[in-house]
Amino acid sequence: MIDIRIDSRRAGIFAATGAFLIWGFSPIYYRAVGVAPALEIVAHRVIWSLVFTLLLVGLSGQLKQVLSIFRDVRVLGTLLLSSLLVSANWLAFIWAVNNERALEASMGYFVFPIVMVALGGIFLKERLSVGQLVALLLVVLGVINLLFGYSQFPWIALLLAGSMGCYGLVRKTVAVEALPGLTMECLLLSPVALGYLIILYANGELVFGSISPGFDLLLACSALMTALPLILFTAATRILRLGTVGLLQYLNPTCQFLLAVLLFREPFTQAHWITFLLIWSGLVLFTLDSRKGRSAN
Repeated sequence: MIDIRIDSRRAGIFAATGAFLIWGFSPIYYRAVGVAPALEIVAHRVIWSLVFTLLLVGLSGQLKQVLSIFRDVRVLGTLLLSSLLVSANWLAFIWAVNNERALEASMGYFVFPIVMVALGGIFLKERLSVGQLVALLLVVLGVINLLFGYSQFPWIALLLAGSMGCYGLVRKTVAVEALPGLTMECLLLSPVALGYLIILYANGELVFGSISPGFDLLLACSALMTALPLILFTAATRILRLGTVGLLQYLNPTCQFLLAVLLFREPFTQAHWITFLLIWSGLVLFTLDSRKGRSAN
């Protein structure tokens, strides 16, 4: 029993790490397809992800699980809520990356773990040790420092943190596996997404099909950029505590942060340095405290 639990936890950590690394480097992809407006990119994410997840569902024999969701109104309603939350997150992030706001987007994912820990404590009664609370305090101080370092209200950051935090909580509370759940989310969003693309085409404003086959293929690859990390993330939230997932996710904004500064050449201030050092100090403390707790057990 102990070995199974350890293997399960290790699988959850690998899943979370994979998801956050994909998300962390995703700004490179969204810059590459940035010729298309953010809303069209989101619509393509929905449609192509639906095609991809339906294929995976068929190959994995999970079609019955997807169909069974239609028989449970509560689960269907919950997945509708999660689909709205994740689509808002997609739109805000893509817009930020392609409008010189990648640093603010990374700040949103620095705030996100605080939202996750708070939601875990409020709704799931998860508790942190004293060492983990100190680590969280360092993270909070880093985020506060970065918030005050901005001359404008960081609405992108707060929207990203809030939508993704609530998405994680909602998906953790519904008894649906990662792949069937994501498939249903894309299915629920697909009528609106397809309708929007049809309107763009009718008005001669659709970017897809107007540049090159290579660009169209790149847009279609949004299915991989969407489905794979979300499946990994959802699987991780079902295995690990929300607080653990929240702190592991710093891989994501750290990658985004470095891309924004080193590749996209967005301004990098002293406030960013201070925040970066505080957050990573908190992560080191959290990791050491977690290992100490496991050794004691």
